[in-house]
Amino acid sequence: MDNTRRLFLQSSVAAGAATAAGLSWSGIANALGSSEKLEVAAIRFGTTADVGDTGSSRVGAKIGEVASPLKTTAMLFKDGATQVCLVAWDIGGSIEYTKDLVTRRLGIPRENVLVFSSHNHSGAPTGAGDPPPYFYSIPYEAPEKRKLTGFGKRLFGQLDDALKRLPKMLEPVTVWHAEGSEDRITYCRKGYRADGSTFFMREEDRVLYGKDFNGDIDRQAPVVVFKNASGRPVAGLVQFTGHPVTSYHPEKPVVHGDWPQVATDIVGRELAGGSGDPVPVGFLQGCCGDVNSKEMFVGGVERAIEFGEMLGSSYISALSNLTASDRPGMNFTMAPADVPCGELPSAQVLRAEIAEMKDFIKRADAGDENTITCVGLNFPHALTPKYRGALIEAVLPWSEWALDLQVTGRADTAMKAIDMPVHVMRLGDVGILGLSCEPFQGIGRRFRELSPLPLSIPCGYTNGSHGYITDSPNTGDREYMSAFYRYTKFRPPLAKPAGDVLADSGVKALKSFL
Repeated sequence: MDNTRRLFLQSSVAAGAATAAGLSWSGIANALGSSEKLEVAAIRFGTTADVGDTGSSRVGAKIGEVASPLKTTAMLFKDGATQVCLVAWDIGGSIEYTKDLVTRRLGIPRENVLVFSSHNHSGAPTGAGDPPPYFYSIPYEAPEKRKLTGFGKRLFGQLDDALKRLPKMLEPVTVWHAEGSEDRITYCRKGYRADGSTFFMREEDRVLYGKDFNGDIDRQAPVVVFKNASGRPVAGLVQFTGHPVTSYHPEKPVVHGDWPQVATDIVGRELAGGSGDPVPVGFLQGCCGDVNSKEMFVGGVERAIEFGEMLGSSYISALSNLTASDRPGMNFTMAPADVPCGELPSAQVLRAEIAEMKDFIKRADAGDENTITCVGLNFPHALTPKYRGALIEAVLPWSEWALDLQVTGRADTAMKAIDMPVHVMRLGDVGILGLSCEPFQGIGRRFRELSPLPLSIPCGYTNGSHGYITDSPNTGDREYMSAFYRYTKFRPPLAKPAGDVLADSGVKALKSFL
């Protein structure tokens, strides 16, 4: 616990000197601050998967189509003695393997490696034998047991080649930023019934509210551009908030970068000015725990491309309003944060829910189409009963674990908080918060509202995922996202203020930089 709660510092020598001088938490961060000379290098490449590979399906469905390569953007940032490597890609998992590779190749601390996933759902194969990241409460930490798949060998071979080249490509840059707006491709997927209960609003539910319903969504589409001494863009970052699920169907896997990849490539071509290779641009996923892209299970690749073109056009419109940062240089740190947990359900409630789940699984295995709701969860008709049953099978172990603790008098041994340090980076006037979870958008909004910088970009899916983390107002509800603890091994329900503490820790770190 002490190791993960501490403030991760970029330079052990400077940290020791600062501590010896008796500096405060913020004083140590300032002592390790920017040299005001930021250098950047970036490379973007694509890796093609294989038809027949295992996709991200809970029923073992194989990849039936490869519609595009999956893109990776590797960036190296250097400010004096501090270096940070950012890897932004369209796959999930393989975090520890990636950090090992970057550390070995570049010689920088593991804490200074940031792996951002777009959280693309569209048939992404695993690269290093990682389990799917969606049903685990802690990152997978057994790299010695992993074997590279064919896709993984290609992916990490390309990444290793990029890492070899990046140090020699570093050049001084200034940081420019703008914020666009996009409201056509996403919707808030947390619905409310008349009795106040909540549900996962899937596409078949969304269309009942109207074809273009989107509800409460984050419309921000920020763009960050790094320009060299001649004013030429050499790299960029973009961000948006929404699960990329338009080309996704878990029982018919297709590999495609979905709309984040399409939009990011558009920006890269635009920054290149129509000549030469596209400028490498990385996509950062926002706090989209309660936000989906439209047309999940039914949109397909064609609509994902159209949505990407919409978002890309919003980014391009924003580029006309780029503003140069007043603050030079870079800061980076990891800051401690403990997300509080609450009490387990009673033994009586757990027994009733276990009985309900076992009955649901039995009926689903028999092909019963009337398997739509169970223990507060709801499922779409677009999934087969077999798949719905598999989703409930993933919940059952948690309830059996919780019941065992209750009946044996050990409920007080369950964890009291999730130790979840946040990754905080300042690039000029831009603040970036990286969260190792699927955060609700309220967490991102809190970070933006309290941040001292002109542009603040909250991101989920950074260096692995602890699963869904609610903001305070959404804590305690029963639908899939708010009650995700039931898919973990094993974590109690969250307690208020829940994920708000992540935003507060990030803001505290940003303020310590200034």
